[in-house]
Amino acid sequence: MNPLKGIVMNFLKLALPAVALSLSGVAAHAEDFQPKAAGTWMVNLRATDVISDENAKIKTAAGVDTGFKADVSDDVMPTLGITYFFTDHVAAELILGTTNHTVKVQGLPGNPKFYETWVLPPVLALQYHFNPKGRVSPYVGAGVNYMLFYGGDDTTGFDTKLDDGFGLALQGGVDVAVQGKYSVNVDVKKVFFETDAKVSSPLGALKSKVDLNPWVVSLGVGYKF
Repeated sequence: MNPLKGIVMNFLKLALPAVALSLSGVAAHAEDFQPKAAGTWMVNLRATDVISDENAKIKTAAGVDTGFKADVSDDVMPTLGITYFFTDHVAAELILGTTNHTVKVQGLPGNPKFYETWVLPPVLALQYHFNPKGRVSPYVGAGVNYMLFYGGDDTTGFDTKLDDGFGLALQGGVDVAVQGKYSVNVDVKKVFFETDAKVSSPLGALKSKVDLNPWVVSLGVGYKF
């Protein structure tokens, strides 16, 4: 396990029950929290599950279907969200994190792994927050992301390359204020991204247009300042 991932996961395991206990203890105090407001910064530390929704037929460079498909693994990693409120309702969030994914070939015996890569997929979203003065404040957002693949490892000895590029992201979530500046956050994003995978193999040059389109599901702790 990545050491940073382990540290953050352990922190969230300890922090979230404590936040939930605090929430039950202060529910009767309507003003015992800092509401969202213009000029506020908010930081969310989240545990994030990136669930790939790939659709990836593997073809030759000439476009002939080989009958194989690329299967991209999911990953759970820590992410950081930094939000600034332009008004009480309108904010922008930058989401940072990195995930590790394995690409396997469906159709070959044993579905062998042929590539492993890290992805840096920052998302910048413009959000609208409902009920910013309330303890429970849902929001929706839309924005762009950039998929940067790095640290690739060709486990089969083939030369594999995934193209970087921009995608679109839709977002929905809710902040539940606990006490003072702290809150619990649940966030779901749908990222639409397509990449070209190119592989040099004994079968010749292969390519696959991969529609990753991951669901990004997060649970975390927020702090306003």
